Amino acid sequence: MANINFISTENAPKAVGTYSQGTEHNGIYFFSGQIGLDPATMKMRDDFNTQLEQILKNIDGLLNASSLTRKDIIKTTIFLVDMGHFPIVNACYEKFFQAPYPARSCVEVTKLPKEALIEIEVIAVKQK
Repeated sequence: MANINFISTENAPKAVGTYSQGTEHNGIYFFSGQIGLDPATMKMRDDFNTQLEQILKNIDGLLNASSLTRKDIIKTTIFLVDMGHFPIVNACYEKFFQAPYPARSCVEVTKLPKEALIEIEVIAVKQK
């Protein structure tokens, strides 16, 4: 069996289902999608902007727990209930990351867990 490490931190929401917050294998980190849950209360933020803000904090929490930084992120996948929010995401993305930006996919979905309006998952690689 492959040597897989499981990531667990209080700096991001606990799993609300049968999954891990993240896994690591050979320096590659796969983090589960983050929604706008506050890890301290496990309550969903009220609107799109506050959910997005919380998601980015959650991603930072996962990265910090794994001794990673935003610069280590190589791929993001963004799920939106309303593609009309994409310009807000793009503006936030430009502030969250520095060029060159990681690869990205963005798709519109009909529904997300806990009635979230946005979900973001990331893949990171530990830099040597």
